[in-house]
Amino acid sequence: MQKLCATCAVNRTRTITCFQNGHAPVSLKRLVRSAHSSFQHGTTYQLLTITTTNEKFAMDGNYRSYCNRVKRTILPVQHRLLSTRSERVNHTINTGSTILTNVTEAIGNTPLVDLSRLVQNSGLEGRILAKLEYLNPGFSKKDRIAHRMVLDALQDGSVSAGDTVVELTSGNTGTGLAIACAAHGLKFIAVMSVGNSTERARMMKALGAEVVLVPQCEDSVRGQVSGDDLARVEAETERIVAQRGGHRLDQFERPGAVSAHLDGTAPEIWKQTDGAFDAFVDFAGSAGSFAGCASYFKHACSKAGGKLAVSCFVLEPAHAAVLADALGDAEVRDVLAKHTGEHVIQGGGYSMSMDRLHLLRDAVQHIDGFLQITDEEATLTARRLAAEEGVFGGFSGGANVAGALQLLKTEAFKGKTVVVLICDSGLKYLSTDLYA
Repeated sequence: MQKLCATCAVNRTRTITCFQNGHAPVSLKRLVRSAHSSFQHGTTYQLLTITTTNEKFAMDGNYRSYCNRVKRTILPVQHRLLSTRSERVNHTINTGSTILTNVTEAIGNTPLVDLSRLVQNSGLEGRILAKLEYLNPGFSKKDRIAHRMVLDALQDGSVSAGDTVVELTSGNTGTGLAIACAAHGLKFIAVMSVGNSTERARMMKALGAEVVLVPQCEDSVRGQVSGDDLARVEAETERIVAQRGGHRLDQFERPGAVSAHLDGTAPEIWKQTDGAFDAFVDFAGSAGSFAGCASYFKHACSKAGGKLAVSCFVLEPAHAAVLADALGDAEVRDVLAKHTGEHVIQGGGYSMSMDRLHLLRDAVQHIDGFLQITDEEATLTARRLAAEEGVFGGFSGGANVAGALQLLKTEAFKGKTVVVLICDSGLKYLSTDLYA
C-alpha cells in the first residue's frame, strides 16, 4: 500500500508520525530528508505511519518548548487521532542517546506491574496490575494533570510567562504544578491544609513554590483532612488569588484534569494490557483519573463490538463514602451515621457530594459500582505492597490494591484481572504512621 502523507509530528517520545489521509504521496526518503534539519542530535527517532479517514485530529502537548526549534512540517505535540489505525514502519534514525529538553517530558509512560506475589499470598485467584504513577518526576499521578493544566492555560492565554499560579492542593498536584511552573517560567503558590504530610510541603518548597499552610478545624485530627478542613483551604486560596492577582487553575474544574488521563494514562494501560483486563478500581480525590480512564475504557470496549468489557469502580474511605451513600446504600449510610468522616487516606475522600465533584458527575454513566476501604485495610495493604512486591506507595495506592483484592474475593471477579494506580510514593508519608 502506498504511503500517503499530509504532515508529520514529533511527540515527546520522539516518534515521527506520518498521516495517511488521501493527500499526495510523499516517499519515506523524501520525508526524512525534508525533516532532517529539525532532528535533535543525540535522539533516537522511530517512524510511525497512521492511517486515518479523518483529516482532523486533536492536538495536545508542549507547544512552546519545541516550536522555536523545529520546522512547520514537524509539529511538537502529542496527538489523539480520530478514527485511526496504526502500523509501525521498521525504520529508525539513531543519532545517539535520548536527552529530554526539560523534566516535564519525563511525565507519563509509567510501567504496569503484575502483583502476583501479593495475590498468591492472599490465597486468591486472578491478577492485579498496578501502574506505578509514583515514578513520575514529582512522585505522583498528579504530575500529569498539573502539566496539562499549565499547558492549557498557556495555550488559551489565561496565563503567560512570569504570572503567578495559585492552587489548592493536598500536596501532589502542588508538587506537579511546582515542576510545571518552573519549566514554563511561572511563579507558583500552593495552598494546603496543615493536616497533610510535611514531606509534601517541603518538596514543593524545594521545587521553588511558595507554600501556605492552612490550620485545620478545631475538632480535626492531624493527618486526617476533612471536608471542613478543605473548605478552609478553599477560602484561603480564593483570598490569595484576589490579594495577589494570581491565576487559579482549579483541579476540581479544569478539563485538563480529565484529559490528561483520557489521552495519557488510559491509553497507556490499554496498550500495556492489549485491553485484556476486567476491572478498574480508583480512589476518588478530584476524580479526574477515574473519569478520564473509565471514559476511555468504556469507549474502547464499545469499539470492540462487545468482545471486551471493563467494569469501573469508584473507591472511597469507609467512613467517608458519601458517593455510595448518595445512591441509597443502606449499609454505607449506617456506617456514616457512626463516624465523622475523618480518615488517613490523603488526597481524597473529602466527603464531597457528586454535585461538587463535577469531574466525576460528568462520568457517572461509567461507574459500575462503589467500594469502601477502611484505614486499616489501606495501611496494611500499602505495607504489604512494599514488603512483598517492593512497591513503595502511599495510602491511596494501598487503598486501591485493597479494593482490587476485595473484588477478587467475589464470585463475579474470581480469577479476573484488575487494574489500579499506585498514585504516589511512600516517601511522602515517612512522617506519618504508614510505615512506622
